[in-house]
Amino acid sequence: MLAALVSSEKKVVHEDFAVTGCSNTEKENMSGMDREEVWHADFIRGEGEITLPDFSDPIGYDGFYQQAVANQEICKQNSATAIKAYKYPQEKMDKPQTSIYARNDVQLNVENLLICHVTGFFPPPVRVSWNKNNEDLKADSLSQYRPNDDGTYNIFSSLKFTPVEGDIYSCMV
Repeated sequence: MLAALVSSEKKVVHEDFAVTGCSNTEKENMSGMDREEVWHADFIRGEGEITLPDFSDPIGYDGFYQQAVANQEICKQNSATAIKAYKYPQEKMDKPQTSIYARNDVQLNVENLLICHVTGFFPPPVRVSWNKNNEDLKADSLSQYRPNDDGTYNIFSSLKFTPVEGDIYSCMV
């Protein structure tokens, strides 16, 4: 018996996106697919960072960081032109919404991770800070700004903590 497959076709729809943003103090350049970040420029370290999980098939992004740097110059020029043309319009501001949750079930005296999800804000940047019993703490990590479908943004911040009875943690924007 001889069996053969002559041709096969499968249509798969994916949605890709790119975000370039700039201000006098902030820079942002990232690419993604299907609402997930795939790559972003780390302007502090001067390199691009692939943010795909370890098990995924790596994708090459040669030249993306250099393109991100060039996009920042274009963004600054476009912003300056828009500011002049529109005579410094009042920017619409959307207030952020926050939620805090622990990565794992909370057990007293067992290290865990608090995650603060900040969403629904425009424009970026926002400053995320942590408090424990009304004392300032330093966050362990802060994600890249990610766009929402409605034109606002979201970001995640995390904090390692060991829960002790009576401690009160808060995430503020």
